[in-house]
Amino acid sequence: MRLVPDLVLTEAGWASGRAVTLDGGRIVSIEPLHGAAPDDVRLAGRALVPGTINAHCHTFQSLLRGLGDDLDFAGWRDRVLYPFSERLDREGIALGAAFAFAEMLQSGVTTCVDFFYLQDAGNANAEAVIEAARMIGIRLVLARGMYDWEGAPKRYRETVADAARRTRELIAAHRDDETTVVQPAPHSPHGASPAMIRAGWEIAETEATRFHIHVAEGRYEVERTLREHGATPLRYLDRLGVLGPRMIGVHCVWLDDGEIELMGGRRAALAYCPSSNMFLGDGITRVPELMRAGVRVGLGTDGGCTNNRLSIFEEMRMTSLLQRVRLLDGAAVDAVTVFGLGTRSGAEILGLDAGVIAPGRLADLVAVDLEDASLHPPTDLLKSVVYAMSPRAVTDVWVHGRRVVDGGRLARVDAGRLLGRVRELTRRWSI
Repeated sequence: MRLVPDLVLTEAGWASGRAVTLDGGRIVSIEPLHGAAPDDVRLAGRALVPGTINAHCHTFQSLLRGLGDDLDFAGWRDRVLYPFSERLDREGIALGAAFAFAEMLQSGVTTCVDFFYLQDAGNANAEAVIEAARMIGIRLVLARGMYDWEGAPKRYRETVADAARRTRELIAAHRDDETTVVQPAPHSPHGASPAMIRAGWEIAETEATRFHIHVAEGRYEVERTLREHGATPLRYLDRLGVLGPRMIGVHCVWLDDGEIELMGGRRAALAYCPSSNMFLGDGITRVPELMRAGVRVGLGTDGGCTNNRLSIFEEMRMTSLLQRVRLLDGAAVDAVTVFGLGTRSGAEILGLDAGVIAPGRLADLVAVDLEDASLHPPTDLLKSVVYAMSPRAVTDVWVHGRRVVDGGRLARVDAGRLLGRVRELTRRWSI
């Protein structure tokens, strides 16, 4: 199949008069267009860009949207997250995942990391999320949560041995999947014991994968980790021997200068969620300093009820604007940089061949409507995509070479029926 748009964002920049050939889930070639082919997909008036990478999300939380919008973290967790997550059976978990994945695809997200921890002493719920991703058509990194803090609901919690065994089993079950990768995810320094955190790291080492962990999201965690372990969260993880190239630290808002240098020196990565950090009043991660220290960065939305939107194009914009206001510098983080964080860099920290339109890369692509008002006047298209583009400009999406959004509509599921199921499940929910 050949995609024939008006413009293609290649590694060298925007190019016109090009055909992008897809086969076997990958990009085969990008060549000057000569004539027509029977399998051409004409994308007149559209530009082709890499699909965006959502490096951190909790998909079931999209069902909780609107319940805790004006609460702080503790209020949101105790009054919304814990009680309402208990209402979700396996069918509800799958519905929440499908609902979130659908919104992401229509916002130009082609890969989602779902940091999933509603385990119910097994892997059946995680398998339901994986099946939902297949049904909707998104690429999934299932960050399989490992949680043993006694303050959390029972369904979240496992012993270290059970969590490690089940995580390995899930990795093995999906090792050869085209569009699903499973990676271990000890919850956080407060949600996972030292033994649980070490177990997640050991799985990542032996399975040659990444591992995910929430780190220093709020000031409370710094104070708690200092009190319980005598070290700040990042130094505590370093003391456990898990801070290194396989680790993706989520949030990392409350790091001091020494921790920033330490994180860069250990070649760890960051999944940065600017809108969620703002929504909960957590603070602002020091992204330019982390990047200068050598930390690799991807962008995430976090859960749908601590952001209320699931667009990485939106997170690109928020990343740039937040750092400008923090540093009082309108040039703190430019459009090219944040676009890279939401595409190429996000894919790289996950170990995926995505985020770039180039031969050999995964065929995860997004077409945007050049006639949309938000992309006018047509001065600098990349900057307009980052700072101005409306979600309605996303018209078509391909994941692994398969068209999953066609003309702005989901290609694999009935969106009206999906939303009807969401309304039926949540119609009596309130706090």
